[in-house]
Amino acid sequence: MTQQDMARLLDVDARTLRNWRTTKPYLYKIVMQGFEVEEVVKEAKEHYERLEKITLQPKN
Repeated sequence: MTQQDMARLLDVDARTLRNWRTTKPYLYKIVMQGFEVEEVVKEAKEHYERLEKITLQPKN
């Protein structure tokens, strides 16, 4: 996800997000961690669904 995409989701201008990096580093860090957590959860769900398909396949 680009910073432009993240800014859109946060309903702020991309420049604002970039400014947070230097003027509000703690806020910027929390926001970035939030996006990272969201991505990890999405990946975990995809892995779980793949594992579920594998374990539910009939044995030959």
